[in-house]
Amino acid sequence: MNKYAIYHTPNVPYAYAKNDDTLTVRLRAGKGDLSCCRVYYKCRYNWDNQFNVKDMKLMAQDELFDYYESDLQIEKNRYRYYFELIDMKGNKVYFDERGVREQELKRKEDNAFQYAYIGKADVYDESKWLQESIVYQIFPDRFYNGDKRNDPENTKAWGCEVDRSSMFGGDIKGIIEKLDYLKDLGINLIYLTPVFKSASNHKYNTTDYFDIDPQFGTIETAKELTAECHKRGIRVLFDAVFNHSGSDFFAFKDLLKNQEKSQYKDWYFPYEYPVSTDKINYYTFANDVANMPKLNTSNPEVKEYLLRVGEYWVKEVGIDGWRLDVADEVDHHFWKAFRERIKKANKDAIIVGEIHHESSSFLSGDEMDSIMNYPFEGAVIDFFAKRTIDAVEFNNILTQNMTIYMDSIVRQMWNLVGSHDTKRFLTECGGDIKRMKLAVAFQFTYIGVPYIYYGDEVGMTGGNDPECRGCMIWDEEKQNKDMLKFYKKMVSIRKENKVLVYGSYRNLYLKGNIIVFERYNQSESAIVAINNSDKEAEINIGCTGEAVDLISGEKIVLGSSLKLAPMEFKIIKRHTSNK
Repeated sequence: MNKYAIYHTPNVPYAYAKNDDTLTVRLRAGKGDLSCCRVYYKCRYNWDNQFNVKDMKLMAQDELFDYYESDLQIEKNRYRYYFELIDMKGNKVYFDERGVREQELKRKEDNAFQYAYIGKADVYDESKWLQESIVYQIFPDRFYNGDKRNDPENTKAWGCEVDRSSMFGGDIKGIIEKLDYLKDLGINLIYLTPVFKSASNHKYNTTDYFDIDPQFGTIETAKELTAECHKRGIRVLFDAVFNHSGSDFFAFKDLLKNQEKSQYKDWYFPYEYPVSTDKINYYTFANDVANMPKLNTSNPEVKEYLLRVGEYWVKEVGIDGWRLDVADEVDHHFWKAFRERIKKANKDAIIVGEIHHESSSFLSGDEMDSIMNYPFEGAVIDFFAKRTIDAVEFNNILTQNMTIYMDSIVRQMWNLVGSHDTKRFLTECGGDIKRMKLAVAFQFTYIGVPYIYYGDEVGMTGGNDPECRGCMIWDEEKQNKDMLKFYKKMVSIRKENKVLVYGSYRNLYLKGNIIVFERYNQSESAIVAINNSDKEAEINIGCTGEAVDLISGEKIVLGSSLKLAPMEFKIIKRHTSNK
């Protein structure tokens, strides 16, 4: 037993309140070290030396570690607990606040971990509607032109080659006109990149946070969009750019005009005076992006201004939450206040951060509800599109990403395979439709929220920005109808089988380019088998009995082995006994 691998701390994600009367605890141990892991627990004010005991479930494995988990319940929600670990030879060790010991203490409560109390305010209020969502991202200028009267000057013909400054006339009216298309696709949440007044096509350099860009419509058009979406059971998220403003924003314009005497000089981070967009002697987004000066969200005036922005669009226009641009470069104090203000405006609103890496400090329940899961995207590209990693390494990456968050947060992660900031997934696949289908099948059956970047469902391609931001293909002769049909099927399977939303996850087979996993609860199971190779495979998955193939709808009988053709996947649903 590798004692150095054993780890627990009474904090998220190793200990957290699942609900008002349940504490979830996790323990990490060396991979393959344990035959059994138990947690002993009781009320922290119970001094009789008697503990409840519960076997912990193996929840995940990666290259180095096994992760165990258990839900605990006692009266009054005041916990004291420690762990018993048994290796493959039957040897026991005990683990508490002072580390690993070979002998159990006579007074077992001495040095036990403690979770002092579950307060209702500390329970993360997970979003069931988010967990059941299918996200569809729209880049408004490139989706559909529904009102040519608001087209900007020099609008290019739809479908022409894109560059960083080109405008194509897509607008909010265009989105409204295509809502029935989206409804038919099966999505129930749309996320729009910025729609506020701005000089660019992408609108990430905001001029006015309280107005819709005339190129896209008006506030009334935005209200019409949310109303029409809600009629169809579709929710709407806007994009908040609070890390930086545009250089045409009133506060920065005042700084350029009045320099040291500007009442807004502390809204930004000038290095020196005079501030100049030619010298770029002020902090900006990324590396010296002159038209995106960084905002000082620690300034109380800036903070209150932006909180009012967030509140306004939720209360007055009826959006269902926010996607937060460059969320990890804005301070935690601001996001805590933002969450409080938004949840007060609409308790069911959600907040999703754009963070490209490990994000646990933002996802402890008091800031964001989810992030754009770029680690997921990277792993999916490497395994399915490029085949540079095998199934074991693929699982290692996903497990490491999954085990740093609460279960409810993992179910809410936006599992994308592409966005306006990355190459199109079909391009990553070298145009190979079969590889993309396998990736999408995995995306819709794995833990988390499936995410469609507009046009992926009809086979759009494109390299890095700006190529990935091409005009949506509406000409049915140019659409990949087979891909569209496939997406509709996967959306339908996801929505009709809640075990794919809420079910637990475990791997059944990982070898080479083949992955088989199971999503399960107490009454049903979905087995997903994916052969990401050019050879036929026959594997033993250890499951038998009657089942249904969710792709064909046919009833089947599982035998001792499962055959998969090259580049084939199966989703097999069966009823199970209590696991």
